[in-house]
Amino acid sequence: MSENVVAFIFARGGSKGFPGKNIAPLDGKPLIAHAILAARAARSVGRVVVSTDDEKIAAAGRQWGAEVPFMRPPELAGDRSPEWLAWRHAIDAIDAGPGPKVDVFVSVPTTAPLRQPADIDACVARFREGDVDVVMTVTPAARNPYFNMVTVDGERHAHLVIPPDKTVHTRQTAPAVFDITTVCYVVSPAFLRRADGLFAGRVGVIEVPAERAVDIDTALDLKVAETLWGARTDGK
Repeated sequence: MSENVVAFIFARGGSKGFPGKNIAPLDGKPLIAHAILAARAARSVGRVVVSTDDEKIAAAGRQWGAEVPFMRPPELAGDRSPEWLAWRHAIDAIDAGPGPKVDVFVSVPTTAPLRQPADIDACVARFREGDVDVVMTVTPAARNPYFNMVTVDGERHAHLVIPPDKTVHTRQTAPAVFDITTVCYVVSPAFLRRADGLFAGRVGVIEVPAERAVDIDTALDLKVAETLWGARTDGK
């Protein structure tokens, strides 16, 4: 029997930093549409579900081909509501309904519209190797705590965030560090139910290039994404 791989798109309606972010347009489509289309195009995904508290977002989700079989409770859609709990609610809602239970949980955030379906498939493939509870996407960090990131003490003196064992003269010779991206997460449902967060278990990674990892949190981020989208289109 094949696994039931369900891609969830979590898109609440109350963003204060960037109102309407999840349905903001990029290349004529709302951000949520880009997430839905990437998830539907991923060969490993069998079902695409939107979790939202907002009727406009729910309507957009259905318009672009996702299911919206439940609405997210308000207590799981606030500014300080842990998304981990929204993830739990989503798999519990699907498992309580008709059809097969969730075997593989995939989160495809709206905020990384430059992802490729292959990025999702790569994460699912890494998860299926069987030695991890979670797979997340990362990209090489522009700043490095061993070389050019500092803290400032009470006397206004700067110190490296992580002092290296020996002097590091260039970023290239510092230990490699990565930024977590919002391209894709894959999680074991059993782990999601028993743990309190991603790093409570074994975490695998898939590296994606920076141009596919833009994380839209502000209107300026969207402008950056528009520029990169245009460059990608021009290069076809």
